[in-house]
Amino acid sequence: MTIFFYDKTFDGLLSAVFDAYSLKIFPEKLLQTGDAIPLFTDTTHTVVTEEEHAKRVWQALHRRLLKNACNMLMHVWLSELEGSDDLLFRYICKMFAMTKEMEYNFGDTDILEVEKIARKVSHEAQYLRQFIRFQKAADNIFFAPTKPVYNALPLAIDHFTNRFADQQWVIYDLRRKYGYFYDLHTAKEITFTNDERLLGGKLDESLMAEDEKLFQDLWKGYFKAMTIKERINPRLHKKNMPVRFWRYLTEKQ
Repeated sequence: MTIFFYDKTFDGLLSAVFDAYSLKIFPEKLLQTGDAIPLFTDTTHTVVTEEEHAKRVWQALHRRLLKNACNMLMHVWLSELEGSDDLLFRYICKMFAMTKEMEYNFGDTDILEVEKIARKVSHEAQYLRQFIRFQKAADNIFFAPTKPVYNALPLAIDHFTNRFADQQWVIYDLRRKYGYFYDLHTAKEITFTNDERLLGGKLDESLMAEDEKLFQDLWKGYFKAMTIKERINPRLHKKNMPVRFWRYLTEKQ
């Protein structure tokens, strides 16, 4: 068995593809640098992530594939599912070996799996666009916690920079302990350290702006007034608004 070790970054994965074609050695398994070498391993290679190598592979994929297929690759990477890097490696190699368009040849199990995972991550990004709720902090910065199943926040950030371009805000992924701060110009990646008042899923009242509680009560009142009891359908409601998002929704408190 042939093993490639790499740094578990997307550029590292693309660099692994570059090395495989350069060395004419194609691994059966990708592992993180430092992982134990499995039994029955014949050949190992440690990939050094090179931005130029990754760029060449990515540009080659864009020449061969439709834009949507390239987007699917990034979606699968952001899924963070176990084995997704092996799946992407096989998929990329198949795309380079193809003699005709194969992006949508769903008779191939790898191509079908890429499409399925990409669709799930895309749905998660859409949930973030729909169900993120901001809370106004005392410093007039709007804060929104979330905890998506997949690492879909980078896919949704452009929506918020366009929709809320006139406000400073922070959207924070509590599961992965990172987020984005928008300073009225660009959204920059940030992390918080040892501040449970922010990471608990809801702003502590001591950190809220004076009028935030009032606006939350008004929104809850509006939500209640718009509800038609005779048309309540709990099953459909949970399908369209997954329960895992409820703890972050003002109207559900």
